Amino acid sequence: MTFLTRAGTAVAAALTAVVCVGSAPGAAPAPYRSIPAAPTAPTAASVAAPGLTDPRPCPGQTDVTCADLTVPLDRTGAVPGTLKLRTAVLGTADAPRGTLLFLTGGPGQPGVPYVQRIRERLPEALAQYRLVMIDQRGTGGAAVDCPELQREVGSSDTVAPTPGAVTACAESLGAQRNFYTTADTVADLEDLRRALGVGSWTLDGVSYGTFTAGRYALTHPHRVRKLVLDSVVPLDGAGVLYEDALGHSARVLRTACREQRCGFDPARDLATVVRRDDNGVGVFNLLVIASIIDPKLDNPRFGILGAIHASASGDRARLDGLVAGFSAPSDEPPSEFSSGLHAATLCADSRWPWGDASAPVEGRERALKRAVQRIRPAAVWPFERETAGAQGIPRTCLPWPVSRPNQAAPRRTLTMPVLILAGDRDLSTPVRWARDLAAVTPRAELVVLAGAGHSTQSRSDGGARAAEEFLLRR
Repeated sequence: MTFLTRAGTAVAAALTAVVCVGSAPGAAPAPYRSIPAAPTAPTAASVAAPGLTDPRPCPGQTDVTCADLTVPLDRTGAVPGTLKLRTAVLGTADAPRGTLLFLTGGPGQPGVPYVQRIRERLPEALAQYRLVMIDQRGTGGAAVDCPELQREVGSSDTVAPTPGAVTACAESLGAQRNFYTTADTVADLEDLRRALGVGSWTLDGVSYGTFTAGRYALTHPHRVRKLVLDSVVPLDGAGVLYEDALGHSARVLRTACREQRCGFDPARDLATVVRRDDNGVGVFNLLVIASIIDPKLDNPRFGILGAIHASASGDRARLDGLVAGFSAPSDEPPSEFSSGLHAATLCADSRWPWGDASAPVEGRERALKRAVQRIRPAAVWPFERETAGAQGIPRTCLPWPVSRPNQAAPRRTLTMPVLILAGDRDLSTPVRWARDLAAVTPRAELVVLAGAGHSTQSRSDGGARAAEEFLLRR
């Protein structure tokens, strides 16, 4: 559930795999059109906030100030230590619309490296706002580093790690694994607000960033002017078995087929393939990543619909190559995406069939099996319900040792103006999650973007336009 997930790595690996079974080589398409950057802001030295230390120009962007925010590891003081979080600021404190905090996803992604992308995608808004981004605890230059887990899953939610890689990561963190919850990050963001000297600000979160932004707004509602939630993660920590995404894949496949006049039923073909080959997790991982980089499933370089149909007819080579390529070991370093932080936060934050992160490891597998058996087969068709329990999210947290659960937010309803953005082809954060949140949010505006996938502001011009219109509205 990341802002960009492993798109670049997956494209390279998948193209290599497809070439091995006969596809023509070449570069992957640009994910979105180029938009001119915002007007040049004042020099870095002139925009340093007094509550942040070591202000300096960000690498490659002399008009953006990087600085450090020092926060306690454990706010109770029982476990000593501090964390230094890198921040970036573009613009000045007297910006007409105030300060915009943009939160990336994961959990596991840094924020500071994406300043340039956000200023390209939201240039009109950033002419009116001061942009702030942060490397959340455990990411970026101070990322949690779990080498074995990093090699096995990279930034994928759905690739299942080995139990040994998971437990090795938890053991390397020791007691520190208890302090990477979203509630800890929410407290860090409140420290950042104070350091910046602003009474209230606007938040924009993508994917897991919607969970962080939403939890901040539920904890500090009077500090939030507006909220943009793009590619929504349920704010109650649900969704870990991905039933909604598994079931939504049939509509995504059939819509793509109708648009391309493919002449067959790709959902029925997929059902045939995963039951014959027992490769549901691999095929689901392929479709989840495709919903980011090829949401309409019409890129001939991948040919996903044709590959599924050919496999159902007996020619497995192309689909097997795509599945292998998209599931291949990832080479991104922890500074670009920390799989260790991803595990620590996900396992603490989520609502599990076995309870929360404090539940004993013994008994979790039985609870998961019972939950999977309760899933209606029709709810996850064309996949099998066993895929829900075999994909990477539950498989990461089954062996994760007992740890401190995420603290509940003090409120349950977002009361400020909220723009909810969703791509109708998104399988990472399916559109139902956005609709469910909009239904219980009094001042919500829901925009569902036809033909778009995950991370709409970054990858859909319609998503970027909707966000700017909302941010600039009086």
